[in-house]
Amino acid sequence: MEQTLEQVIAERDQLRKELAELKASQQPSLPTLPEDKKECTYKHRTPLRVLFGNDQGVSFIGKSVCVAGWVRTVRVQGHNTFAFIKISDGSVITELQAVIQNTVPGWDQVESHGVTISASVFLVGDVIKSLGKGQAIELSVTELRLCGGSNAIEYPLAAKAHSVEFLREMGHLRPRTQLISSISRVRNALAYATHRYFQGLGFFYVHTPIITASDCEGAGEMFQISTMLLNKEKIDGIPHTSDGKIDYSQDFFKRPAYLTVSGQLNAEIYACSMGSVYTFGPTFRAEDSHTARHLAEFWMIEPEIAFADLFENMEVAEGYVKYTLKYVMETCSEELAWLEAYEKQVLLDKKKEAAELLKKEEADRKSKGEAPQKKKKLPDIRGFKATPLRERLQAVAESNFARVTYTDAIEILLKSDVEFEETPFWGIDMGSEHEKWLAETYFKRPTIVYNYPKTFKAFYMRANEDGKTVAAMDILVPGVGELIGGSQREERMDVLLKMLEEKGLEKENYKWYLDLRKYGSVVHSGFGLGFERLVCYATGIENIREVIPFPRWPGHAEF
Repeated sequence: MEQTLEQVIAERDQLRKELAELKASQQPSLPTLPEDKKECTYKHRTPLRVLFGNDQGVSFIGKSVCVAGWVRTVRVQGHNTFAFIKISDGSVITELQAVIQNTVPGWDQVESHGVTISASVFLVGDVIKSLGKGQAIELSVTELRLCGGSNAIEYPLAAKAHSVEFLREMGHLRPRTQLISSISRVRNALAYATHRYFQGLGFFYVHTPIITASDCEGAGEMFQISTMLLNKEKIDGIPHTSDGKIDYSQDFFKRPAYLTVSGQLNAEIYACSMGSVYTFGPTFRAEDSHTARHLAEFWMIEPEIAFADLFENMEVAEGYVKYTLKYVMETCSEELAWLEAYEKQVLLDKKKEAAELLKKEEADRKSKGEAPQKKKKLPDIRGFKATPLRERLQAVAESNFARVTYTDAIEILLKSDVEFEETPFWGIDMGSEHEKWLAETYFKRPTIVYNYPKTFKAFYMRANEDGKTVAAMDILVPGVGELIGGSQREERMDVLLKMLEEKGLEKENYKWYLDLRKYGSVVHSGFGLGFERLVCYATGIENIREVIPFPRWPGHAEF
């Protein structure tokens, strides 16, 4: 059901009201400091997000506080009479500038260079109005305590922009950069908004198992787990049956077991007894993929809704995307502004790099006496990325998603004058180039494609009356492509048995799943969202490895 403009505005205003009330309830007063400031500990510490609050800290001018964090920069001034120290505690993008005189306890740590970049410090002082530009307040330090020193010469993160590839090798330090810490705070906000959205709709949060014996997707790309390799130096030590196969009866679970690729099937168990539930947990796929869109370990959000058909499922999924994006725009405005500037710089750097490459190619041709090539068109900042990040998010949050059947989507693709790398045809599992074009160029808004061919969809999706398609749906968003995949589940026992047979799956492995159709079957639907893809969209980050704390992909499992 499409919303009117008035309904959209009312929904936005209500969310803003709720967020304002939430901020007010979560805004703690400053901790009371002990008379002896040397006794300040964690319980007396004021996070910088609290200190800066909604007015950049102006309301705290004249008050004494204790802050703690990691040093960003140190500048000794006035012939060693005072110093400026900037610190960050990771709770907010803004750094606090502190001023310390050489008469203050702890000055010796500054003078001896103990307080240097990346060192951790406790600072006690008075909040004062800043005379400098770009900051409303600063801290006049009355005591400095060095917690942990740092070797500034060896510290690998210099005060410059590092490549994301370099930062991945510094998984233990990369959260200290503005890029990763900003992404992490946005990720945190999206996770919190996820629970708020589903809890507000009356869903129950269910923890589904990480270890499973079922292949939900039927693709076989699963990590197998076993204890039979422990303390075995030779493969001959692994127990075998008389016919030479691995004897899983001697394994820990007495059968083959795997890391789950989805919590969906387990969530259906609870949906068929509690109505509406959702999962939010880690999932795993042993796919040998090195693309910017895939990880071996990732997080999935998977709601299951009893008594809901495919179209009601679409409404819940569309509402989820809008709600979470609205929430992050309200709570992470500074992070989004920083990420927007970062994205623009990345695009400019790519354009410069392309220009330099063309210049080098022309110089090489000239040195060889070859004729100049026809001038190539340089990549620009038009198209999807031309719109600033926050405007893109706002547009999605306030749009009504387009809806189109798979069959009609293929017709649209075929009638276009675009030369796709893979020519579309009915029966193709659309690639990201097709998905992005539909959402970005044709519909120019998030698009729900539904009723897909059953040939490449999972066994549990409800068969349509045409015998060729299933009640499946994908939500495509500009710049990303598929963000959500879902379906109405097959509730008819005879049809489900036939689908298992067609997919070559053993029904004995799904006995409990079939029982749900045997004892009080019910129409139900659900969807799955790869959480990292949502974080990518909300932050404008292209590579999924930057939006998860510790990325896992083929050949990489550090930290």
